Amino acid sequence: MTKHPVQVRFVGSGDAFGSGGRFQACILLHAPGHDGDVLLDCGASSLVALKQQRQDPNQIGLVLVSHLHGDHFGGLPFLILDGQFAHRTRPLHVAGPAGVGERVQAAMEVLFPGSTGVRRRFPVHFHELTDRQPLRFEVEPTELVVIPFAVVHASGAPALALRVAWQGHTIAYTGDTEWTEALVELAQGADLLIAEGYTEQRKIRFHLDVATLQQHAGRLAARRVILTHLSAELLARADELGWETASDGMTLELSGAQQ
Repeated sequence: MTKHPVQVRFVGSGDAFGSGGRFQACILLHAPGHDGDVLLDCGASSLVALKQQRQDPNQIGLVLVSHLHGDHFGGLPFLILDGQFAHRTRPLHVAGPAGVGERVQAAMEVLFPGSTGVRRRFPVHFHELTDRQPLRFEVEPTELVVIPFAVVHASGAPALALRVAWQGHTIAYTGDTEWTEALVELAQGADLLIAEGYTEQRKIRFHLDVATLQQHAGRLAARRVILTHLSAELLARADELGWETASDGMTLELSGAQQ
């Protein structure tokens, strides 16, 4: 298999509460030299974070949403409205759990009444993801395939982990969830697993802790694992965990090669 380079930028690596001054969940996938970027989640602070890091929101063609909490999807109203005022013409595709379209439009009406009825130069297409059912998108220059996995996180709609195949690479993302066996299948053979590591040992319902990840580390068969969504208490000890951790603006490259 031929692999082409993909840059992975942690635009936002924080939790819901801005612990450590970090932006909320927002991970940008970019294929150098090609048109169209992909976001994994778009938390409420994402538009500010993108602009601070000099990333063009109009280049984003697809947003994949893990679940419908504000720190993971709440930036979409701002992204859409910014596109309107920035003369965007590129279509925007948003794929997420059942009800994603209704939730985004409801949020837009709460934040900016009347905004859903405005005519724009670009269409917004919503797609619903279903457990283990692949969905394909044309993201230049190649097809992107996302496989969602149902996970355990209460958000008023099914929560999902996402396995993304693009440019010959596989990127797995847990979103927010407590431990579930679905994460083993999610991570299997992935080039990169981006995993929530909310606390060190303290159990918080619907979230992952580092001790549990360590317990199952031998079963998470990804080539590289990076923890994100760290709480304030864990950020203070991140260098002592023995795991690679994300920070805002951190960028890594999945290189091109023949496999």
